[in-house]
Parts: sequence; C-alpha cells; structure tokens
Amino acid sequence: MRAGVLLKKSMLVAMVALIGLWFQAADGQAGEHGKKKEVKPAILLVTFGTSIEQAKAAFANIDKRVKAAFPGIEVRWAYTSKIIRKKLAKQGEQIDSPEVALARLMDDGYTRVAVQSLHMIPGAEFHETHTNARLFGQMADGFDRVLVSMPLLINDASMEKALDIVYKQMVPKERKAGEAVVLMGHGTHHPSDAIYSALMYKARKMDPNYLVGTVEGNPSFEEVRDVLVAAKITKAYLIPFMTVAGDHAMNDMAGDEPDSWKSQLAAAGITSLPVMKGMAEVDAIVDMWIDQLKVTMAHLK
Repeated sequence: MRAGVLLKKSMLVAMVALIGLWFQAADGQAGEHGKKKEVKPAILLVTFGTSIEQAKAAFANIDKRVKAAFPGIEVRWAYTSKIIRKKLAKQGEQIDSPEVALARLMDDGYTRVAVQSLHMIPGAEFHETHTNARLFGQMADGFDRVLVSMPLLINDASMEKALDIVYKQMVPKERKAGEAVVLMGHGTHHPSDAIYSALMYKARKMDPNYLVGTVEGNPSFEEVRDVLVAAKITKAYLIPFMTVAGDHAMNDMAGDEPDSWKSQLAAAGITSLPVMKGMAEVDAIVDMWIDQLKVTMAHLK
C-alpha cells in the first residue's frame, strides 16, 4: 500500500516537472518569435541552365554584373532543368533546383529573397518558379519576404528595347542591305508563346528582313523560311534569341544535321552565318534583367 502511494507521488512529481519544462520551452520559443530578426537579404538567379561549357560565359557575365550592381548581397544560382542538373551532377558539378536553393537560403538565415528569373518570357518555368517561391514566403518562421522578379520580355517597351539592342550590337557590321537577320527563340506551349509573334511583327517594322522564329512554338521555322524565299534572300545571319548559346544554338540552329536551320536554309538556296552568342553575353541585355531586379530589391526593404 505504502509502495503504491510512493509510486503515485513520484508520477505526480514527474508530471509537474514535465509541465514546467514545457512552459519554459514555450516561453523560450515565444521569446524567439517575438525577437525582431536581422534583415539579411539575398538574390537567387534562376535560369533553365546549360551543360555546354562555352555557353557558361553568359552566366559568368550575369553573375559579375549582378554582384557589381548589388555589392555585399549574397548571390546564388538555381537551374530549373532537372535533366541538366542530373547531367552536371554526373560530371561532379552540383547545381540546386530553385526549391532546394530557397531551402538552403532559409536554413542559412536569410530573411528576404529576390528571385530573379533569367528566362526570356514569362512562360511555364517562370510561373512554376513564381508559385513555389510564394509558398516559401508563406512558411511559418521562414522568410520575411520572397519576391520574384520578372523575366526579360514583359511588355512592348521591353520587346522593342531587346530587339533594338540585338540589331545594333549583335548583327555583324559586314551585313549588307538585302541580307536577313533571323533570331531563333525557344518557343513554348504556354500562352506566352504569343510574345514571339509580337516580336516578329515589331522586328519587321524595324527592318523587313529582321525576323523571329522559334524551335518549339510560333512563328515556326517554316514560316521564317517561306518569308526569306519569297523575298529572294540569299544570305541570313542566325542569332540565338536565348539566354545562352547552348544546345539549341549549336544543334538546332547551326548544326550540320539535315534538320538544322542552317542546313534547311541551305537546301532552300540561302547561306547562313550563325552568330554564336547568347543574350546574357550582351551587357545591355543583362542590364535589362538587372533593372527588373532593382525594382524587386526596392520592395524587399
């Protein structure tokens, strides 16, 4: 009987001790939550990615210019392409997805993050990044704020500015009147594919022989080829209208296979001269992304 009473008393003491510890922990956590966090901003640059070594010069240029524009701010990278991330991992290079990169930033104590889309248009990948980044911003005791900055082409002004930069800075000086300039965009199933048709319209208003086509959308290569043939063009400069001059530029645009743009134009009697340079290798284009980022960073303060 006495043993039973002692056991009950021991259990009661243990319960009181546990409740006390729980309240102490709760008070400690409340203190942490109530404490004002130090503002610690970071920039996450998000792009499709590339595994082509020479194409990485474009990313190096962006990295350098972003760090110069935002001195002292942590700058990190993420690739949206799972295929490219896996390929690079096999080569010993680890690149995070946007979600993993955000998780690392959160774990490292960063409180406010500007996610800069380095995509050309606000397509499927941009919207996926935007949706997931917003969810990170809603996590309890996580970031104070996460904002996603817009891609390159978002309105008439940005389209016209990009076309003007390419026309003045990327087209070889030796181009003669009557020779064409063809930009190769990626294209997409997303409604934002319509931007490329708008670009074609605007480009041809600047110069009738300035055209825009896409690999996987509209305007198609066939539409571009038919315009060139109808205009009796015999020479065209091909420029990748993409962040980097990667796989699409090397193979779909300038490759020696029969289905490349260069080969198909040759079959139509048109000589092609590829310009193997990505948009992000042009400082004026990179500055367009940075201008978007400046707006976003101002809203992080």
